[in-house]
Amino acid sequence: MKVCKFGGSSLANAAQLNKVIDIVFADPARRIVVVSAPGKRHSGDTKVTDLLITLADTALKGENTDRQFGAVVERYAEIAQELHLGDEIIREIEHDLMDRLAQVASLGKAEFMDLMKAAGEDNNAKLVAVAVAARGKKARYASPKDTGMVLMGEFGDAQLDPSSYARLSRAFSNFDGIVIYPGFFGYTKEGKVATFPRGGSDITGSILAAAVCADVYENFTDVDSVYPVDPRIVPDVKEGIPTMTYREMRELAYAGFGVFNDDAVIPAVRARIPINIRNTNHPSEPGTMIQQSRRVVPGTVVGIASADNFCNIVVDKYLMNREIGFGRRLLQVLENEGVAYEHMPSGVDSQCVIIKDQYLPKEKEHRVVQAIKRELNPDNVLVERDITIIMVVGEGMCYTSGMFAKACLALASAGINISMVNQGSSEVSFMLAIRSKDRDMAVQSLYKAFFS
Repeated sequence: MKVCKFGGSSLANAAQLNKVIDIVFADPARRIVVVSAPGKRHSGDTKVTDLLITLADTALKGENTDRQFGAVVERYAEIAQELHLGDEIIREIEHDLMDRLAQVASLGKAEFMDLMKAAGEDNNAKLVAVAVAARGKKARYASPKDTGMVLMGEFGDAQLDPSSYARLSRAFSNFDGIVIYPGFFGYTKEGKVATFPRGGSDITGSILAAAVCADVYENFTDVDSVYPVDPRIVPDVKEGIPTMTYREMRELAYAGFGVFNDDAVIPAVRARIPINIRNTNHPSEPGTMIQQSRRVVPGTVVGIASADNFCNIVVDKYLMNREIGFGRRLLQVLENEGVAYEHMPSGVDSQCVIIKDQYLPKEKEHRVVQAIKRELNPDNVLVERDITIIMVVGEGMCYTSGMFAKACLALASAGINISMVNQGSSEVSFMLAIRSKDRDMAVQSLYKAFFS
């Protein structure tokens, strides 16, 4: 059995939805289909999720929502009309949206926003189920609430309650036909709608694949495969990656590979289920297979990823290495302020902490710096912003000499200074920190060094 997930671009209009149905029908093993909300039909278009956010914001302000409500319904109506699905499904979607809007006064802002955002996937799953049935196959919509998709944590950034796996497994143990399942959201133990982070339909698909022990999790998007570098930065890149390991994908996704949500790798990894990235528009292409292991050529790199919007806290203190607990106390300061860190390279008399900008706004930065000075009595504390991190990733780097030297030579030849370096003990990747203004040139130079 296969679980397949289709992203918003694959479901943006009636023509795309027909392609999806053709793909599902082409393989009888595709029995669980996870869908996103309809995406952009063209470059200047707006995703349904964004339309729903605008609708929710308008309702929260107490303003008239007729225009925003109509814009959402029209997107679904356009698809239904082109596929000749009748008016009943549109009336059902209208009533669902009205019921959600009616709860604006009884829910907190975060709860209401999640309720409204989840309407995109939920209603699209109902529409897709009707469309599949209209093409002559037995299909049914399955609700995350009825199947036991229980989430915990904050609204808008929820995580799966691990006990959900057993419930989901039981829910899918006796079904026939094709199940259409909405991605992106679940329900709290109190019965309230909660969503995964943005792009959470990938997470839903991975969770279901793990729950039902699928043979493969197919993730259909709008690219033929995962490319070794961002084509927007290196337009010359042509060939995709045929196979890669779970940890290679995780490293690359962490540093900005937008093809796959990095959190979505985890459920499939733990269940050791292969993930196949494929293109809805070119279904004959094999795509990229992500699996537990692969044949590796020593001295090779699988990909180069980069991500902006990082900052660096540099703490200097002479004889720091003789102070027992210095690093722990530094991290305690960050923990007290609710700041998560990404990397923590150090020297004899200096300690660096790389943090995402969003976790250290200016007002919090002042409190953190003052707390570091008070708790650690350093010689100097400096916060550097406009930092980009670059990840060079590949199982082929393990136990191979000269890989880091090659990267340094490439950047030096381009006149790019490396602010910081960090390498994990697995040697499957190393991280380089540079100034954001040098990002494109750095990625291009590294790609030329490792892939030319």
